[in-house]
Amino acid sequence: MTSAREADAPRIGPEDVPDWLRPLAVAARTIRPRQLSRFLPPPSGGRPSAVLVLFGEGARGPELLLLERATSLRAHAGQPSFPGGGLDPEDGDPEGDGPLVAALREAEEETGLDPAGVRVFATLPRLYIPVSDFVVTPVLGWWARPSPVAPVDPAETARVFAVPVAELAAPHSRGTAIHPSGYRGPAFEVAGTLVWGFTAGVIDRILHYAGWEVPWDRDREISLDHRA
Repeated sequence: MTSAREADAPRIGPEDVPDWLRPLAVAARTIRPRQLSRFLPPPSGGRPSAVLVLFGEGARGPELLLLERATSLRAHAGQPSFPGGGLDPEDGDPEGDGPLVAALREAEEETGLDPAGVRVFATLPRLYIPVSDFVVTPVLGWWARPSPVAPVDPAETARVFAVPVAELAAPHSRGTAIHPSGYRGPAFEVAGTLVWGFTAGVIDRILHYAGWEVPWDRDREISLDHRA
């Protein structure tokens, strides 16, 4: 059965997003899990969760909404991330609209945004974060009617900020994060912070499949020894 919250979840097609966002909306329909990450959900288990990958238009052009987690948190403390979190039972079916509903709910709880202003245009294949055992559905949204955002609970969210897509794609912003554990992955030095891990991996693939990527120095390494 579809819940009231699921039934109200706003969705649009590629034809309804701005021209600059349309390549991503079209590409998202055919992207396969292995094209996004080598970390895929296990056959069973894992906690269903979702993140909201929200694009809007700001004073500096197309931008992406991110938040920085509080340093007091037990998992991923201090790291920039997309708004999101685990599915609650009232979000609905994890195999249906549950991730969409959860992404909007979590974004509202963390940043104070008004979900009524968000239009979901796609979801990406589910991915896996081994360290937290989250099975994550990235929900792609267009911020058709922006609303004020700020940390709702400082104990969970240190700040909420938007990064221009052009800044994310800029070669000087990009590098390869090197973790003491041996992990290597995309990283972005933007807005006074370092975006790495799951969030950076999704951004990297979005830039690629949307056609926004420009050549950058893949040999530039950024140590995480003092950030992990």
